Amino acid sequence: MINRRKILIGGALGANALVAARTVMAQSAGWTTLFDGKSLDGWTKTGDPNITLADGVVQADKGNGHLVWKDQYGDFELRAEIWINADANSGIFVRFPNKEKPSSKEGYEFNIFDARPDPSYGTGAIVDTAKAATIVKAGGKWTVMEITCKGSELSFKLDGQTTVDKANNGANGHVPSARGYVSLQFGGGLVRFRKVEIRAL
Repeated sequence: MINRRKILIGGALGANALVAARTVMAQSAGWTTLFDGKSLDGWTKTGDPNITLADGVVQADKGNGHLVWKDQYGDFELRAEIWINADANSGIFVRFPNKEKPSSKEGYEFNIFDARPDPSYGTGAIVDTAKAATIVKAGGKWTVMEITCKGSELSFKLDGQTTVDKANNGANGHVPSARGYVSLQFGGGLVRFRKVEIRAL
């Protein structure tokens, strides 16, 4: 006679083992968790965003500013999930040298801004460097951001769709630092981030 209890327990143990194996694989692949949904350790706030932390999400609903990560990076891959309302202005800034002043002039702004007057540099674009190949909207849903910076090549994906493919960092005469800090932008509206992680290349 088949012991259903043993099958169920074995299945549960197998599922737990699979989750554990995936976690180990992610760690061994070099991914570092920047925001785990539990604390803001390692982050510094600039500006005056009304930042709160709850239910695994960091958010701001008024004010303007950034959360800046403690370490600098040169070549890397970064993944994050973002949620904005229709008129929010947000994104992720990278490779800027001044921790106190995140800047798209001294670094790069991977933009999430559905309501930007010039949509070509709105959601999915790298401001002043590369227009979005396809106009996309991120408002009202969780969107997965994937950023790759490798040498002079910069790429951007939203929910698996490539919006910028290996743009050159010298585009439009914009040649910021090849290494710098990473920040989450809270530029207006309701902005939420979760599951932020990075892997050096």
